[in-house]
Amino acid sequence: MTLEYDIVVVGGGPAGLAAACAAKENGAKRVLILERDSEAGGILNQCIHNGFGLHYFKEELTGPEYASRFIKKAHQLGVEIKLDTMVLSIEGKTICAVNATEGLMEIRAGAVVLAMGCRERTRGAIAIPGDRPAGIFTAGTAQRYINVEGWMVGKRVVILGSGDIGLIMARRMTLEGAKVLACIELCPYSNGLNRNIVQCLNDYNIPLFLSHTITRIIGKHRVEQVIISEVGTDKKPIPGTEIAIDCDTVLLSVGLIPENELTRAAGIPIDSRTNGALVYENMETEVPGVFSCGNVVHVHDLVDFVTAESQRAGKAAAEYAKSTEKVESFRILSIKNGRKVNYTVPQMIRREKVDKTVDVFFRVNNVYSGGTIRVLDGITELCHFNREHLAPGEMEKITIPAVLLDKVSGDELTVELAVREEMKQ
Repeated sequence: MTLEYDIVVVGGGPAGLAAACAAKENGAKRVLILERDSEAGGILNQCIHNGFGLHYFKEELTGPEYASRFIKKAHQLGVEIKLDTMVLSIEGKTICAVNATEGLMEIRAGAVVLAMGCRERTRGAIAIPGDRPAGIFTAGTAQRYINVEGWMVGKRVVILGSGDIGLIMARRMTLEGAKVLACIELCPYSNGLNRNIVQCLNDYNIPLFLSHTITRIIGKHRVEQVIISEVGTDKKPIPGTEIAIDCDTVLLSVGLIPENELTRAAGIPIDSRTNGALVYENMETEVPGVFSCGNVVHVHDLVDFVTAESQRAGKAAAEYAKSTEKVESFRILSIKNGRKVNYTVPQMIRREKVDKTVDVFFRVNNVYSGGTIRVLDGITELCHFNREHLAPGEMEKITIPAVLLDKVSGDELTVELAVREEMKQ
């Protein structure tokens, strides 16, 4: 079976839904979402806590409420959604997909938007020593079991990592009657949003052990005990600092990885800093007509930012599909991360494609009590932005006026952080 669409979006989570709606609103006639799950909404369907939509809708929503608004909007706009459909490969703007009712499909698109989201790191990815009993879950898996399937995963819980999902699950497990004994974090700072540390740990008197890690898991059939140790500046356990904690469950919140197997197989260049595709200012990858947005590009804190980024990708995809001139020549400026900055998105800017401003997202490498974000052309400062507080767990955004891009003499911009004082935790 061969199908043709103006826009094909791979992934029906918040990024895919927002991109598809934006493409439809910007003139794309036939828009298709391919989603491997049995319903659209992605990770939002299991995030039943509130706190979503404060930026975009200016009100507080739960995850399913946020998702339902975009699902309803997609249906109203006439976006087609194929559920239970697995994308097997992407070659240029041709997609091979399969489902149980229609079988194998070849789908040709005017433009493609990649919005596959991300997955969690597992115990195997971080190689925790010890036994291999039952009772070890990633935080997202435990979230699905409790919030969607209705199964309780344990009663005495230790959480490794202080990512946002882990913090939220500390509160959720407590509300469901479990005892969360500790949250263990390898870094000297938390990797979650400050509001989640306050609302999920502090409000429930759950201790947070910074600069600690689990050095052994003990248990024959079910987890019985974990050993935690303090770590030094080299992140290695310090002998003699071991603490034994009796528990029956370990939740892992040790980072997210963009789901880019399809991206790599399609030959799209990947940024080693983000593990996502290299993108231009409008979220187009280095393969013309293929765009990428949301957590598959870089891991976001807030779904509101995912929505805004994906709408930009959807609009650009619609414009590309309508354009008759596919090959254009642009001056490309590369954006590099400088001191105390881990990465930047986008990684490249085409001046001719920027109307008034361009947004640049990035994360810093430590917790700082204040500093100045500088945008440099070589050693010349183009602009700067002051911040009162910066942390790796909170993504930063700066907006660069287009007129400043005209002043760039070279072909490279650098984003760096100059700090007044580093917080000691």
